[in-house]
Amino acid sequence: MGVPGVFDAEFRAAVDKLWVPGMGTEVVAPLLASLVQFHRPQRVLEIGMGYTTPFLAAALAGLEEQVEAEARALAAKSRAHLDGGAALDDRWLYAEPPLLAPAFYRKPYRPRFVAVDNLSIPASSAPRVFETLTELGLDDRVTVVNADLHDCLDLLPAELFPIDLAWVDAWECLYFFDHFWERINPDGGLIVMHYLMTYPEGESILEYFAKVQGGRPGELEMINLLEPHKLGQNSITVLRRTTAGRPRAYGGQGGTIRYHRALQEEAAAQARQVEGDHVRPDL
Repeated sequence: MGVPGVFDAEFRAAVDKLWVPGMGTEVVAPLLASLVQFHRPQRVLEIGMGYTTPFLAAALAGLEEQVEAEARALAAKSRAHLDGGAALDDRWLYAEPPLLAPAFYRKPYRPRFVAVDNLSIPASSAPRVFETLTELGLDDRVTVVNADLHDCLDLLPAELFPIDLAWVDAWECLYFFDHFWERINPDGGLIVMHYLMTYPEGESILEYFAKVQGGRPGELEMINLLEPHKLGQNSITVLRRTTAGRPRAYGGQGGTIRYHRALQEEAAAQARQVEGDHVRPDL
């Protein structure tokens, strides 16, 4: 069975069995899948299993296949360009696959996904998630930790850290921030939290985040997104950790690309890595 797409009819039919109207994740789940495609995390943590779990698993599985194909195609176009002795230029940049950064493709994309839930909420679909994952052929893509958030830290695999993307669909958002923030990737790792706007306790947590942000300049960014048509379960908060962000050295003025020697060396090295002995030793 191939990797299911989150917009495939078969996928939606399977996951619809997990949808609980009061949880409010019918839009959040595909949004998270798109965020995986955009952010390309290697290490993903979910707190609170349910409707979103197979969306994350399918997005990561599909992205793994996509990145492998992109790596091969990027190596082929770089090899063809550099074989002729040409320097990298806009022709290389915009050739298929366009705009790709060779450094990203220097190592295989093998994402790790861990989901934590103590199965204590009667209305939740969490107890049925693994059955759906099995139906979709995604059961080997998720490591499930059956534990309370307060007790799970020592149960998480060491290779999950630093966390690139955390999805927190639980009331313990403040606890998660206080105990997991230092374990988020300092180079742009994300925490996405469900439903902190439009109720007093959640607004207090947002005020706390804002105070932390003001007291630690350059450490975090925050954005709140509201679903204005809903009475509850109607927002997400995204925190981005920026403590140790690396400069992206290739962007020039006016959106141009700086084709310096380091970029050419990265393209050559990525091509050698993917193509192996089929590439000239001097490429």
